[in-house]
Amino acid sequence: MRAEQTTARRRRAVPWMFLGLWIAVMALAGPFASKLSDAQQDRVVDYLPASAGSTEVAKIQDQLPGGEATELVLVYHRDGGLTAADREAAATQVAEIGQAHELTSAPRAVPSKDGTTLMYPVASTEPGQDEKLRDALVDDVREVAHGEGGLSVDVGGSGALDTDAAKVYDSLGGPLLYTTAGVVALLLILIYRSPFLWLVPLIVAGIAEYLAMGVAYGLHKGFDMSVTGQSSSMMTILVFGAGTDYALLIVARYREELRRIERPYDAMIAALKGCGPAVIASSGTVAAALLCLLAADLNSSSGMGPLGTVGVLCALFAMMTLLPAILVLLGRRVFWPLVPAFGSEPKQRRSLFTAMGSSAGRRPLTVLAGGAVLLGALALGALNLPGPLKQEDFFTKTPDSVTAMETLAEAYPERGTQPITVMTPANRATAALADIKGTKGVDSAEKGRTAKGWTEISVIATSAPESAGETAMIKELRSGLDGSYVGGSSAQQLDLKDTNERDRMIIVPLVLVAVLLILVVLLRSLVAPLLLLAAVVAVWGASLGIAGLVFEPLFGFEGMDPGLGLLSFVFLVALGVDYGIFLMHRMREESLAGAEPGDAALTALRTTGGVIASAGLVLAATFAVLTNMPLVALVELGFVIAIGVLLDTFLVRTYLVTSASVALGRKVWWPGSLSRPVQAAGPDTGPATESEPQRVSTS
Repeated sequence: MRAEQTTARRRRAVPWMFLGLWIAVMALAGPFASKLSDAQQDRVVDYLPASAGSTEVAKIQDQLPGGEATELVLVYHRDGGLTAADREAAATQVAEIGQAHELTSAPRAVPSKDGTTLMYPVASTEPGQDEKLRDALVDDVREVAHGEGGLSVDVGGSGALDTDAAKVYDSLGGPLLYTTAGVVALLLILIYRSPFLWLVPLIVAGIAEYLAMGVAYGLHKGFDMSVTGQSSSMMTILVFGAGTDYALLIVARYREELRRIERPYDAMIAALKGCGPAVIASSGTVAAALLCLLAADLNSSSGMGPLGTVGVLCALFAMMTLLPAILVLLGRRVFWPLVPAFGSEPKQRRSLFTAMGSSAGRRPLTVLAGGAVLLGALALGALNLPGPLKQEDFFTKTPDSVTAMETLAEAYPERGTQPITVMTPANRATAALADIKGTKGVDSAEKGRTAKGWTEISVIATSAPESAGETAMIKELRSGLDGSYVGGSSAQQLDLKDTNERDRMIIVPLVLVAVLLILVVLLRSLVAPLLLLAAVVAVWGASLGIAGLVFEPLFGFEGMDPGLGLLSFVFLVALGVDYGIFLMHRMREESLAGAEPGDAALTALRTTGGVIASAGLVLAATFAVLTNMPLVALVELGFVIAIGVLLDTFLVRTYLVTSASVALGRKVWWPGSLSRPVQAAGPDTGPATESEPQRVSTS
């Protein structure tokens, strides 16, 4: 009697204890979560490679009098040709800007050969490293520089581009969060067909996001972790996407247990024992893959790894503790109108995944070969991917700064319009200046500030920004100027491209090895993990191929973000292996229970297919939210990952992994004990070669 009373008190107390724990956690995280937006830095140096020459230039400029220079270009343009009044108005406005702000030198007018355009390069050290002061300077210059009567005036240059990018990143937080939550809510309503149940995972995901923001800010302050608009956006997507996936698995198993266990508390304990190991293993795999980004030399990539890991682990913590507590407290009525009654049996419906699995089981080699050919054909589309993304192609909508750069490109095809900055030791500045002027592709060069043993030299190229000619000139400067660093907007873009290629060569093998080791330990096999890895790599290639077919023809993107290949690989491998874990874990369970390999594969697909499909739809939809963002890099990343998740969910997991498992039979578990034929057992002997794991989930 006492034991029953103790158990009853525990059933009532444990959920309330977890609820109280989360209230305390949120009270502690609250003051830090609200500060994450203030910690976000979106200066170019926050994205640049840590060891690149352009990064060194930015660091040295911070030490010069006035700090880093904000470079702008005022562009005055009239289609029919500038008038004398236009030139006079331009000179007056530039003089007014010079009086209001501290400029590094007096701006000089540079007319175009066709007489339609006049540009004034303007540089100021007034803002230094302060982004708010930079934005204020750009806004003030834009207010002063204006045209009338057909005269267009735009403000471009790296400073204006940075300001427009920062404004876009600042605007992402609210719309991204609300859109993601709305998409997840809609899908959960359709999946659960309940007016109440969908709210629980959504609320818990929102709380997990708030906790992740607090933890991220703590890591930023404690370990100087880089926080950018891109990385914080990805953290939000991961919290809602991965968190909702974990919720779907837990709720599906909880619903099953409620049919055979009377008390919700006991049913939840059984559910967590059943699907908890797979959920923890899958989140650990995602975290391990993301942490491999710490090896990246690119600041934005290395910062995204820890931030994404924080998001996944906070989602896991919330879904394994807070979600169960709330569901237990609400009881069976939360499932209304489809309440799983104790002792009832689920309605038997014809399962789509049963039919799909049967087709894969009848001709596994044919299905496998057909799927491999299809993925290979899709991957060929990657040959059509556009070249590197240029600064003026960074936005999906055209801000003032991009309009200015496009006008400059048309009006000044014979010369550069953005200065290239060379930082050279002060004691060799004169010789360096002479060498620079003698370099092929240099139009002009002049000394700037000198301090801290360094001299700043501003260089104008004879070729357009980010063209092949300017790139060749930058490389020649770097190879010919010993002890000097070459920076500026074009050099930064070149460094971003080169460093992404270096990071990809290091991180891709690192991710594959890390994920393979986790899968080997979890599945106690070598063949099954290799099969899953081959599948996710094929999905990545096919996703990039589809992107190559639509980016330029359909979306009109003239460039591809240099980091797309690496980031899409990390996310697709990590998240794709998640679903592989759910499927193969259940397949292994059925094999341990004595099922033949083919039957085990088909049973695993039939019982987990519905949940995996729902989880895949939710995850793809959350990443698809990024395609509505105003930055090309986020649109491209969101599209590739969303397409990859859908391919993985409905083609690779359903057909290819299942058919490969059927074709391989027991060899899929080699060299583990399951790869060996099962000996006939006596009436009192169980299949106890290994302890039987709990079931992962059911559809």
